Amino acid sequence: MHKPSLVYAAIFGGLAVALGAFGAHGLEGLTSDANILHSFQTGVQYEMYHALALFGTGLLAAHWRNNWLIWASRCFVTGIILFSGSLYLITFLKIQGSTAIRFVGPITPLGGMFFIVGWLCLLVAVLRKG
Repeated sequence: MHKPSLVYAAIFGGLAVALGAFGAHGLEGLTSDANILHSFQTGVQYEMYHALALFGTGLLAAHWRNNWLIWASRCFVTGIILFSGSLYLITFLKIQGSTAIRFVGPITPLGGMFFIVGWLCLLVAVLRKG
């Protein structure tokens, strides 16, 4: 087992549930803009997907001693922070009417790239095991 992956999975999974509840019940009180609500929901969904991926890599590490699994976990954590985190920040900035969005917007695809690299690392780990 890779304990850090499981710890991060629990933290990000719980946070995704809490933010999803906020998005469903509290955020609609702050804005009715469908684009803002959709962007926030996308951040929550991808955070939960990758929290589950972290959980899986943590469990696989108990059976396979493989550095590719560790790198997959690191990429998933970084992707959650950059991708979902930037979408949450963009949501806040849009509600505030801030122009700082132009600095935050480019972070989102960088987080997406970390997600992709994480999945590729997981693929390599599985292929090397077989």
